[in-house]
Amino acid sequence: KVVTIAKSKKFRDNHGKVLLEGHRLIKDALEAGAVPQTLFFSTVGHLKLLPEAKIKRASLVKVKFEDIKTWSDLVTPQGLLGIFSKPDPAKMSYPAAQLTNSLPLILICDNIRDPGNLGTILRSAAGAGCEKVLLTKGCVDPWEPKVLRAGMGAHFRVPILASLDWGAVPQNLPAGTQVCVADNNDPDAAAVPGGAGRAGCAPVKSGPKAAPEHEDEQGAAGTPELAAQHYYEDWARAPVAVVVGGETHGLSAAALRLAAGTGGRRLLIPVVPGVDSLNSAIAAGIVLFEGKRQLLWRRKHEDDRQNLP
Repeated sequence: KVVTIAKSKKFRDNHGKVLLEGHRLIKDALEAGAVPQTLFFSTVGHLKLLPEAKIKRASLVKVKFEDIKTWSDLVTPQGLLGIFSKPDPAKMSYPAAQLTNSLPLILICDNIRDPGNLGTILRSAAGAGCEKVLLTKGCVDPWEPKVLRAGMGAHFRVPILASLDWGAVPQNLPAGTQVCVADNNDPDAAAVPGGAGRAGCAPVKSGPKAAPEHEDEQGAAGTPELAAQHYYEDWARAPVAVVVGGETHGLSAAALRLAAGTGGRRLLIPVVPGVDSLNSAIAAGIVLFEGKRQLLWRRKHEDDRQNLP
């Protein structure tokens, strides 16, 4: 019963606990400093795969494998489940390799509501070396079991700040951060017969005025114009943040205003005319790894200049 309840968002929010399943995810959590409350295991051998010193204070409960199969969302359960205190990014010990390869690159997720997409996006953010990930209200809970499975341990490699109001987003960005948005509203493709002009997430209105009924919660009745460019052109100057919107609701007006206020741009991923928009997780991966490439290139050339006699 406890495990079943622990899967719910209400439990996570009210009790500050999360449910983790499988050796790899639990081991990653323990090594990053997450605090285990209870570990359910079907055989002692499962516990031997975990760092002993880090599970001493947890309650260890041996259960039948059939029970774990009932509780598990996996097709082939591993026989190990754990209830942990919800990790606090400020108190986590992220892997040294992750910190060494971290870049002044931040991902902002806007209305990402599909668990599989968000988990994949988090995995890409960790792989690209993002400094952190900001999730605005409207995104799916990052501690949802499906997000955790798709994230493949990314939750314990990169700081994730969730449920942020747009007013709080700038407070979590380094001074001087330029915010760009991954958009699909390519004005050049509109003139191509059959061209959808879609190269990112769901469509957004980027005209100077919007209908009053489309005003967002901050009351602004329009979205600003942003200069557009292809994602492979020069845009990543440290520090930089990228906003990726969900496929259903797309980018919010607040995201576009934040980008406009920092001198950001719309980053377009060109696709073959007639092809619908890219999956948001795919678009995020493309833009983040291009941002990584540009930042590393710029860093190398700055180092080369400093080494000149």
